[in-house]
Amino acid sequence: MGLPDHHMTEGERRIRSFHPHWKRLIGPFLALILIIVGSGAALFLMPDFEYRSYALIAVAVVAVGLLTVWSFIPYLRWKNTSYVLTSHRFTIGTGVLNTSVDDIPMTKVNTVSADQTLMERFFGCGTLVVESAGDHGRITLRDIPRIQEVRAELFRAIDDAADGEPSEPGGR
Repeated sequence: MGLPDHHMTEGERRIRSFHPHWKRLIGPFLALILIIVGSGAALFLMPDFEYRSYALIAVAVVAVGLLTVWSFIPYLRWKNTSYVLTSHRFTIGTGVLNTSVDDIPMTKVNTVSADQTLMERFFGCGTLVVESAGDHGRITLRDIPRIQEVRAELFRAIDDAADGEPSEPGGR
């Protein structure tokens, strides 16, 4: 996911690979349920009239369009957003048809901070802010699952990169 093994440099090892938190899919899932229930009710309760077959087709076309825009596309965006933390870099990959990959070398990271709202604490996710000396400067990553573990692993990788020797997986 995100960064294939053949794109990693010699001596680089994968620490963690993950997608944004699943809470991003709550809205698209609720939209899916509402569209299915609404279109099913419209199809079932539609009265019998001269152009009923055209009306049924119109309801189905609108339902498929709404499902695509409100459920399928957000799911694809979630599925195709990946974060990969390695011993040498933090990689952020996004995009469905057009892809974008940002690499932040561990040696360029200046500051890492994590923020959590009350609801994010309940879900176990949060916002990770990474400031680097590179071109992007400050990158804000929302809905990072297990934010405190990711932050700790990121700090460990930064320290290891500064020391010049990566630690064993799990921080040992």
